[in-house]
Formats: sequence, structure tokens, C-alpha cells
Amino acid sequence: MTKAHYPIPASPAQTEIVVRGSRFIAQAIPTPTVEAARAAIAATRAAMPDATHHCYAYLIGYGSSTIAGMSDDGEPAGSAGRPILSVLRGADLGDITVIVTRYFGGTLLGVGGLIRAYSDATRAVLAIVPRTQRVLYQRVTMHIHYADYTMIRRLLEAHAAIIVEEAFAADVMMTVNVPVDRLHAVRQQIEEMTGGRAHLEPVTSVI
Repeated sequence: MTKAHYPIPASPAQTEIVVRGSRFIAQAIPTPTVEAARAAIAATRAAMPDATHHCYAYLIGYGSSTIAGMSDDGEPAGSAGRPILSVLRGADLGDITVIVTRYFGGTLLGVGGLIRAYSDATRAVLAIVPRTQRVLYQRVTMHIHYADYTMIRRLLEAHAAIIVEEAFAADVMMTVNVPVDRLHAVRQQIEEMTGGRAHLEPVTSVI
């Protein structure tokens, strides 16, 4: 079952730790899609082309409905991407990419040291990233009589629905994004208010 809303980063955050001379620059970036995650990673590579490694992990979606990805980017296998992802999974956030960029400081850290460094850098940036909620919507259309228009608009506003489009002809055709956790109540109340004259028809999957 799709969760109606879940926590996501409100905006990007960045911080840095230094471990035995190596700089670990950690970024947490809101990424609602895998394409957005890949774009964020590419932008980081372009912004810091002289860095030694750009290791990352991302979670798109939330809870049991996530797409995950990670990369060690040349670090020993399992020493970077996996610890970043492990910390990220415990952060109670969705739609997020964490990129940890390393500038090598001349001292080898070993696999254990790398795991600690990448984990600590990820925790540091997650501690400062601002949070908000992503609300999931179902887009619907409905044809309504002019006599019902005002009360239906008020009902939609009361349920935090977003009116996308209205077309005025013989009747009013409305396209509306309804929060998925309000959909059943909105459908029931509109049918009761209009005596069954108006019906909600889904036109997209959850957005």
C-alpha cells in the first residue's frame, strides 16, 4: 500500500569532515526520481572534477516501496556506497541522494577506516538537512452542474485538494489533484452533496 505522505529533504545540505588528512564533503540532495539522483551525482562530479572519489547512495520512494542505488566509485568494495546506504536507510527519509566526495589526504585509512569515515560523513549531513513532507495525490476529473460548483470548490479546498483545470461548457469539467488519504472522503461527500450527479474518475496513477 502506498503511503499518503512521507518525510523528504526540504532543501539540499552540505557539510565536511576531515579524517587523517582526507576531506569528506557530504551532500544530501532531494531527488524524487532516479533520473534526478543521477543528475545530482553528475553535477557533483562536474563541480569537483579534481576529487579522488564521489561515492553515493540514494533512496527513491519511502519505506518498503523504494528504489535504492549506491557506488563505491573506486574505493575498496563495500567501503563507501554500502555504509552510506546503511546510514541512509536508518534516517527515515525518502527521495534523497547522499554524495560523499573524498579528497585524498595522503594517508590510507583501510577498509574499516573508510567505512567509519563514509558513515560519519553521512550522519553529519543527515543531522543538518531540513525536512518536509511529500504528499501523494490522485488526479481525478468530474463533470458537475453549475448549481453544485461553489459548494464542491469549498469542499475541495477543505480537503487540501489542488484544482488543476476547469472547463465551463454545458456543465463544469474539473481536473483535480486530491491527497490520496482524502480521496475516499472526497468521493463520498461529493456524491452525497450532489445526490449522485457528480462522480470522480481517476485519470492518472498516484503522483
